[in-house]
Amino acid sequence: MKLIPAAILVRVSTNKQETQRQKHELKTVAEAKGWEVVEVCEETISGSADKDDRPGLMRIEELARAGKIKKVLVHEISRIARRPSVAHTFVETLEQCGVSLYWHAHSIETLLTNGKRNPAAAIMLALLAEMARAEKETLVERIKSGLDEARRKGVKLGRPEGSSLETAELVAKHADIVRALKAGQSVRNAAKITGKGASTVQRVKAALAA
Repeated sequence: MKLIPAAILVRVSTNKQETQRQKHELKTVAEAKGWEVVEVCEETISGSADKDDRPGLMRIEELARAGKIKKVLVHEISRIARRPSVAHTFVETLEQCGVSLYWHAHSIETLLTNGKRNPAAAIMLALLAEMARAEKETLVERIKSGLDEARRKGVKLGRPEGSSLETAELVAKHADIVRALKAGQSVRNAAKITGKGASTVQRVKAALAA
C-alpha cells in the first residue's frame, strides 16, 4: 500500500521554546494513519508575522504546488498563524492544490476523503483562527499592563547591563545571514534560506551597514 506523502509544520515564538513534542506527536499520528512524512518545516517566529516572513509556510506551499505532498500536519491552528488572514490564505492555497490540513488538537482535516472541503473544519478553522488572534492580543495587553505597573513602581526595565549584543557579536552569531546578504539576497530570501526571522535578518543588515 502506497503511503500518502505529508509535511509537518511546527512553530514556536522564541528560542527558549522547543518543538520536540509537536514533532513527536505529529509523526506518531502520521505513522498511524499511513502518511509518509517527507519533510518537517520548523520555524522560530511570532505567529503574528507576515506570511512573507514565514519560511516554513512558504516551503509547505512550494511542496503543495509541486504535488509532493497531500497532507499537512500541525499541532493546532495557532501554529499556522495568530492572524486569521494568514491562516485562511494558507489553507485556501493548500485546498487549491488538493492538499488537506490536519490539526492534531481536534483530529480534523480540511478536506474530506472525496477531496471536497470539509464544512465542519471550515467553521472550526474560522473560530480557532480568531481565538488565536484574540489570545495574542490579550497576552500583549497583559505584558503592556505589567510593564506600565513596573515603571510606575520605578523598576528599571530592559536587558541587564552588558547583555546586549555588540555589532561584531551580532554579525558573528549570524554568519549564515551575512553570507546570504553579501551574496545579494533580499531580507525575505535571506530569512528563507537561513530559516531565521526577517526581523533578525534586518538587524544583521543594519549592523553590516553601520
